[in-house]
Amino acid sequence: MSASGFFIHVAKATPNFNPMAPLPFFIPFAELEVGKHLYWQLGNLRIHGQVFLTSWIVIGALLALVVIGTKKMERDPHGVQNLLEFLWDYIRDLARTQIGEKVYRDWMPFIGTLFLFIFVSNWGGALVPWRLIHLPSGELGAPTADINTTVALALLVSLSYFYAGLSNKGLRYFEYYVHPTPIMLPFKIVEDFTKPLSLSFRLFGNILADELVVAVLVFLVPLVLPVPVMFLGLFTSAIQALIFATLAAYYIGEAVEEHH
Repeated sequence: MSASGFFIHVAKATPNFNPMAPLPFFIPFAELEVGKHLYWQLGNLRIHGQVFLTSWIVIGALLALVVIGTKKMERDPHGVQNLLEFLWDYIRDLARTQIGEKVYRDWMPFIGTLFLFIFVSNWGGALVPWRLIHLPSGELGAPTADINTTVALALLVSLSYFYAGLSNKGLRYFEYYVHPTPIMLPFKIVEDFTKPLSLSFRLFGNILADELVVAVLVFLVPLVLPVPVMFLGLFTSAIQALIFATLAAYYIGEAVEEHH
């Protein structure tokens, strides 16, 4: 994935394109791409096949971990069962803190799924040598390094907190938009659009930047510098998964909170 691909597609979309000039607003941005992709055609819909492949691998790894850890449950947990119980306690505490005692149990599976999927996707992109697997076109990488994945996850969060608010409070949920004063109405409407934007672009930008930095350093200094940067990337990847899950839980908690 490189910036050169971006300018090539811009040049195709605009015949008189000057790479040194600022991008005009009339460029058909839906036709712009960064890098090469493996496309699957489903009717009139064209999707990024490499993202689906790596997402299925991540989901398969998580399912395998759960099956192995719960196959033979013991009173004194150890191994994979101990890891799963630790994750359960951690996600329960996160959901309880952000959502509240009353309804946090209903949202634990959603928050846990978000956290684990993003965490394993991020670490998989940092640790698994995806580029050794050759595709007809494009290359494999972390699902969260693709903007389509992060936008989809962010939209799921938006739908979830709308559902949480409406299912718990009914039409009283919309009192949130005029609390504590009706002056807040336009700001809170704008906030509903900025929440998924910030969630998706924060995750996408951090993971993509980490992959690009490591790739450049491996090319320039293949034996020395990439290793500490990769460890830093693992830490950043874990933090990004935690931030995404925490904000998702906070938004749901904000939607179900009673205003007095």
